[in-house]
Amino acid sequence: MSETAAVERPPEPDFSAITTEELIAYRAAENGWRASNAARAILGDPDPGATIEWRDVALPGRDLPVRVYRPVSTGDGEAAARTDDLPLVVHVHGGGFVGTAVQCDWTNSRLAARLPALVVSVEHRLVAPDNPLPNAADDGWDVLQHVMRHAEQWGIDPTRTAVFGESFGALICALTAIRAREAGVRLKAQVLVNPAVEVTETMHDYPSMTEYAYSPTRAMPQLRLLRRLAVPPGTDARAFSPLYADDLSGLSPALLVVPTQDALADHGRHYAERLRAAGTSVRLTEYPEARHAFLALPGVEPQAEVAQAEILEFLRAALEV
Repeated sequence: MSETAAVERPPEPDFSAITTEELIAYRAAENGWRASNAARAILGDPDPGATIEWRDVALPGRDLPVRVYRPVSTGDGEAAARTDDLPLVVHVHGGGFVGTAVQCDWTNSRLAARLPALVVSVEHRLVAPDNPLPNAADDGWDVLQHVMRHAEQWGIDPTRTAVFGESFGALICALTAIRAREAGVRLKAQVLVNPAVEVTETMHDYPSMTEYAYSPTRAMPQLRLLRRLAVPPGTDARAFSPLYADDLSGLSPALLVVPTQDALADHGRHYAERLRAAGTSVRLTEYPEARHAFLALPGVEPQAEVAQAEILEFLRAALEV
């Protein structure tokens, strides 16, 4: 995969009435824009202290693209050797039915360069009528397992691993953290930014959903479409809603980053309460007046820099860098 030339951003469709064909066309156009030079003014420029490349990962029944961020080696000897024994951060971008790892180049390249760490961002299967949420959840989990099992090939220390995601990607990371505990895989940390942690029919029943349903963005039509695509009839929505997990104890320490002007703000707040009640270490930080996806919008969201610095500090301590 490669970035495209500068293109115009497509207009937002009517998500309440969008057809499958229209969704596919919109996704292609929107992701093309996010990967273009034109988007850099909003999404930010990558840190020159990290290299960025696409790689394909061979997973059960499929090959999946991942976007790999690695700190640039600055010399010989011990300093250079450390870049071959890096902590691992598995990242999952937001979006659900639209989105690409490229939209997170700014923050992921910074993490890679400044922790330093190897950051592997999962280009998960986007939800669609023929591709529900369980597939995306498997992509996050399977990439994590693959890289940890092939630690020497990737140049990482598997004992220092964290997961990090935004919005729908934070949902996948929260599910991954639970699966890791169940499988006996010890993660050092989970970072969940403006997380969606419920996809049941009550996912909209929160004050923040009512307050920010249509401002500053038209969140409600997108969230209704996401739920419709993610959990088709016959899917157990509670099984893919970390907020309703039977047991949230023994999970890796969590940082929850919540922008207050976000329909999903109460998802993050309630999940922090549940983690804390279960005895899992959790830090909840709210960013007043920040909106959904603010971390990926440093060109227009002043608090993106502050939040990125907090995530860097949290991961540096958790990964013992």
